[in-house]
Amino acid sequence: MIRRAALALLIGCALAPAALASPPRVGHAGRWITDPSGRVWVLHGLNMVYKVPPYYPAAAGFGADDAAFLHRLGFNLVRLGVIWKAVEPAPGLYDDAYLNHIAATVRTLWRHGVLSLLDFHQDMYNELFQGEGAPDWAVQDDGLAPLPRDGFPANYAAMPALAHAYLHFWANSPGPGGVGLEDRYAGAWRHVAMRFRRVSGVLGYELFNEPYPYGPSPFDARLTAFDRRVATAIRSVDRRTLVFYEPDVLFDFGADTHVGALHDADAGFSWHDYCSPAGRCAVQAMRNAARHVSRTREATLMSEFGATANAANLEGIVALADRFMVPWAEWAYCGCSDPTGTIPTSAEAVVLDPRLPPFGANVVLPTLRALVEPYPQLVAGTPLAWSFDRARSTFRLRYSTARAGGRGRFAAGAVTSIAIPSLVYRGRYRVDAQGGAVVSRPGAGTLAVAACPGVRVVSVTVSRHGRRRESCRRG
Repeated sequence: MIRRAALALLIGCALAPAALASPPRVGHAGRWITDPSGRVWVLHGLNMVYKVPPYYPAAAGFGADDAAFLHRLGFNLVRLGVIWKAVEPAPGLYDDAYLNHIAATVRTLWRHGVLSLLDFHQDMYNELFQGEGAPDWAVQDDGLAPLPRDGFPANYAAMPALAHAYLHFWANSPGPGGVGLEDRYAGAWRHVAMRFRRVSGVLGYELFNEPYPYGPSPFDARLTAFDRRVATAIRSVDRRTLVFYEPDVLFDFGADTHVGALHDADAGFSWHDYCSPAGRCAVQAMRNAARHVSRTREATLMSEFGATANAANLEGIVALADRFMVPWAEWAYCGCSDPTGTIPTSAEAVVLDPRLPPFGANVVLPTLRALVEPYPQLVAGTPLAWSFDRARSTFRLRYSTARAGGRGRFAAGAVTSIAIPSLVYRGRYRVDAQGGAVVSRPGAGTLAVAACPGVRVVSVTVSRHGRRRESCRRG
């Protein structure tokens, strides 16, 4: 029999993550992101990056109603764009009012149980090149005209001025005051980490979005040195928050990476998969990421995919992510005047206009249905496999009660939380818990399963019909 008081405590942590101590200790055990008790924290979410002035999501209308909407759908992560140009509008001068806007969004999300990954986002470096990211004072293009203007992503290959600007950045060329451009960037990150190190709901810091491999080979060696430089600046003020780094942008389309490990105890590998799931490329990107983190022992996160209204493609990548057991953030919550979208911005969106309630015609329902699924949010042990059969509305999860770090097991009664979105089941489902007891109310949006005494592997099946079964009593 499982003690009722212990279960109440565990269920409270499972169902109300915002009630955790402030700030929560998000960590990792090898590839797995973990919560303060050591449970594996699986993340599903969306990107919210506002790429035009004033560069913070609330200016686009993103607020509490959007956070509540995400929570209701079972999402627990937002990759939140932070723009260097807004952080450091003049060399060495930081705009704390801007960071306060970002912090307010982080707090709003966390009140609804949604974590934020702070992403220093850039595409094509600066507005001069039809992109966004770097301040104007950090542009060194050697006087070349920003031509031809073929937009994103063509300018990467076709615009010499953009290439020169990146080459100067990656070379840490001296900028204003004789300070290297990378050094300025690292200083901006240091300031951001100082501001957010005690803010609840921050999953981590992501150093640089989609670095493009300009310059002589090997670019990965240069990128590794850059990542470590910036991480060192962050660690000078924040020694505990996860730091994520990315491979170069070609990884997104199946190329392997040789970027080095961050050599940081709290590091994560953030990567993208923009391949069609119909071919080998999408699987190859997943395998490349799995191989990389198996070598580095860092956390893994697929922080972008999608950017499409093709529901079949979205479903395919989500299914692959389940197969490889990776957390993810899809692109994107809204189009929001994205200057670097490759399709109409409305076709990238889940919500068309955050200024309006996320309801009815303002929601792109086919995209949402392709992304929303049941999944294990907090696992009291180590996941072995999970899957969702959309045609049959059947979810399956197997996990070991062994801790992901390899040290011991969770005790009997430890609770695993599974998101059961109403968009899928409408509160009507059956549970078969082999090795566990269901300790949440019938039809709950979060299914809580407590491990039975002496159990080493728990198997959970959720379906629309069938017989409810459990392996032990709830107490």
